[in-house]
Amino acid sequence: MIRSGTASLLSIDDVRAAAARLEGVVHRTPVMTSRTLDERVGARVFAKAESFQRSGSFKFRGAYNSVAILDDEERGAGVVAYSSGNHGQALALAASLFGIAATIVMPDDAPSIKRAAVEGYGAKVVTYDRYRENREEIGATLSAEKNAVLIPPFDHRPVMAGQGTATLELLDSSGPIDTLVVPVGGGGLISGSATAAKDAGDVRVIGVEPEAGDDARRSLATGEIVVIETPRTIADGQQTTSVGEETFAVMQERVDEILTVSDDEICDAMVFAFERAKIVLEPSGATGLAAILRGSIPGDRIGVILSGGNVDARRFAELTGLGSAPR
Repeated sequence: MIRSGTASLLSIDDVRAAAARLEGVVHRTPVMTSRTLDERVGARVFAKAESFQRSGSFKFRGAYNSVAILDDEERGAGVVAYSSGNHGQALALAASLFGIAATIVMPDDAPSIKRAAVEGYGAKVVTYDRYRENREEIGATLSAEKNAVLIPPFDHRPVMAGQGTATLELLDSSGPIDTLVVPVGGGGLISGSATAAKDAGDVRVIGVEPEAGDDARRSLATGEIVVIETPRTIADGQQTTSVGEETFAVMQERVDEILTVSDDEICDAMVFAFERAKIVLEPSGATGLAAILRGSIPGDRIGVILSGGNVDARRFAELTGLGSAPR
């Protein structure tokens, strides 16, 4: 079994092995194009719509891969995770598919749609205050008490490998690209994505995070992990305080640049995706698109991961100003 904490970096073989486990389980989400978007940015853009993935985001890939590699004894003890929402939903679904118990530590201000989904998949939710309490400590305590396997949301080799499968699919559909644009929170998606992209050729990998949470950008600039306060941003899936140790090691070697976008730019990207491509994106799912719309991304052929769409109707209407949600 692949375990976190190994000396070597995540490899393309790890990602391909994850793809084999996920075959027939994950949705092969569409790679979408828009003539309007291409004309606006002066490039051909290929958008991998992970908002159509099971559980509503790319997170299902890493969560399922992590459960799939456990042995029967480990699965029997159940799994624990801490999550702002999407990893929790994904792990709850993966656990239900294997018929095992799951406990998810979630912030008490997590979007209600995300908590409802976690509970709907049969997992138990334990809440905490994201601004005052430490979710890692809570998760570790629960894991010890239950003798359950802790599956972190990003700094975990099987999670990173699973997330990289989205880029394998993107490249299979799009053909060669110059640049890959990926949202960054804790680094699980971008580390897996960069591993797949760099194996495919000379691809520039650019991460995007909200302005208020620029820890990844600062970490790459200084060469060491920078820890920040929990950022105040609408992109709840990117309210991480730092990247992980394993993810950062991969990012240092395979990620070329980190950009930031404002909350207003994120909202504009959500509106564009809805009006022009008929795709509903949550704020974190739209950060890569926001950077592209701003004209910040070089290249003639650009790939982007639209990472998730878990936002309820009222919140979407509030953020985008597209009218009142139905009562």
